[in-house]
Amino acid sequence: MMAQVQNSIQTALEQGEIELKGQFLLGSNYTFLVTVKHEDHELPAVYKPRRGEQPLWDFPENSLAGREVAAYLVSEALGLCFVPLTILRDGPFGPGSLQQYIDYNPNDLYFTFKPADRERLRPVALFDLLVNNADRKGSHLLIQKRTRRLFVIDHGLCFHAEDKLRTVLWDFAGEPFSEELLAVLRAFQAAFHPSHAACLAPYLLPEEISALASRLEALLADPVFPYPPEDRRAFPYPPL
Repeated sequence: MMAQVQNSIQTALEQGEIELKGQFLLGSNYTFLVTVKHEDHELPAVYKPRRGEQPLWDFPENSLAGREVAAYLVSEALGLCFVPLTILRDGPFGPGSLQQYIDYNPNDLYFTFKPADRERLRPVALFDLLVNNADRKGSHLLIQKRTRRLFVIDHGLCFHAEDKLRTVLWDFAGEPFSEELLAVLRAFQAAFHPSHAACLAPYLLPEEISALASRLEALLADPVFPYPPEDRRAFPYPPL
């Protein structure tokens, strides 16, 4: 049933008509709330056109939308499945990422999470280590209304070949990975072959895919959540 729903959402995102509804004003890049209409269904989505990306000194120009898709693909390959379904397609302002919108309480974010919800974040911290997330803010961790399912968003600043990890999630520093998390990494490693690289190649540079494989090996060789580095900035700004 879950797979059927996911397939239905993907078909709608890929084939549906996109209608602009409004613009999110909190970020530096242009981000729009849209409605996607397909057959008899409508669903909200988040559209980030490449044209609206602000140039960055350390990330290739017009590459953030593709990184959003790559993060979704890696999340699915790991079996974590907490990045909302994300594709790359043409929209009202040209090509960009189109992501399933998650309905959540904006007051229910990382800095207000109850202890039980913070305990759920170890897989996210591991994911961020693997994808080298340079911008894990507190507002990027969402708990879906009704289902209480955890989702994570905003992955445009991931997969750099150099160490860029900046995150609010240092809660588990010094803690060894659980057997469950190690199993996730080992399964991903076993499946990390040319087909994975081919899947990510439209969205990442070859050296970034190689760096992803190297980070995976390093995490398995030293399976402990790291402490914040002291030689560079370890937290995103702003943290929320």
